[in-house]
Amino acid sequence: MPEHSTGSAPIPPAGLDRRRFLNGCAALATGALLAPAVLRAAPHDAYHLNLLNLHTDERLNVTFWADGAFDPDALGRIDHLLRDHRSDEQHPIDRALLHLLHRLQEQVGRHREIHVISGYRSPKTNAMLRRVSNGVAKRSFHTQGRAIDVRVPQVATQQLYELARNLRGGGVGLYRKSAFVHLDTGRVRSW
Repeated sequence: MPEHSTGSAPIPPAGLDRRRFLNGCAALATGALLAPAVLRAAPHDAYHLNLLNLHTDERLNVTFWADGAFDPDALGRIDHLLRDHRSDEQHPIDRALLHLLHRLQEQVGRHREIHVISGYRSPKTNAMLRRVSNGVAKRSFHTQGRAIDVRVPQVATQQLYELARNLRGGGVGLYRKSAFVHLDTGRVRSW
């Protein structure tokens, strides 16, 4: 990748603005530094997700980490699938959240699709949802790409909640009325 002659940040590929490019680079670097030790300890394992975005009807069955490294193409495809469907804005999804989702995927079975209700939310979308619902946090982890709301067909919401809680990877919320489970990479807690 070409660099400035002064040794500053790399020049983004054609068609990608500098801010998005640098944010993506920062997210990849952060993800690499914060990747759970399990990822670094098992270089021959593969980490996989089978997802369906319920709002866009897009499916993705992808291996995002294998042989000790993240797959940038797979990460881009995941970021796209989990974009804010209202604004079409994309944001890098926290790599620790992907690892957490993979662990949940292993619990429910690779053949089952995880149905995504909400992934990334732009701050504007989050503010709008706060106005119409009392269950939306002002500083939602969704606006940072650190949260996801999911359900899995043929898996009871309560059972999915218990499986997610047992992973102890962050926050887990049970939303019985709407039949989904929230996961985030904040501190370990449940509600």
